[in-house]
Amino acid sequence: MSSPKPLKVLVYSDDVHTREQVILALGRRPHPDLPEVEYVEVATEPVVIQNMDAGGIALAILDGEAVPAGGMGIAKQLKDEIDSCPPLLVLTGRPQDAWLATWSRADAAVPHPLDPIRLAEAVATLLSSRVPA
Repeated sequence: MSSPKPLKVLVYSDDVHTREQVILALGRRPHPDLPEVEYVEVATEPVVIQNMDAGGIALAILDGEAVPAGGMGIAKQLKDEIDSCPPLLVLTGRPQDAWLATWSRADAAVPHPLDPIRLAEAVATLLSSRVPA
């Protein structure tokens, strides 16, 4: 039996440390019931759009604090423009910003500072819908 193909997770932030935090928090396998994940690190909005348009991304994690293009604006654009858009998780600046994530039509939001357990739970929930039973 071959192991399932890794799930591609796009991680967008203009800050390399934020991308590292996300990847370290999640590891190769955020949940035992999921296949391994493969990360696509992205630092600019055009590359996010290019990767999402190309397909094959199971989940996008977007930094709401990124500049010049914040993850929430990108999330809204992706939801508006991509049919059957993969799940989007937005990293918010603080817990009170969750309403902004709702506006952006993100499927989940996790505030900074990142809690690895909370992040892994959110990612596992979103990815479980992408894995055939």
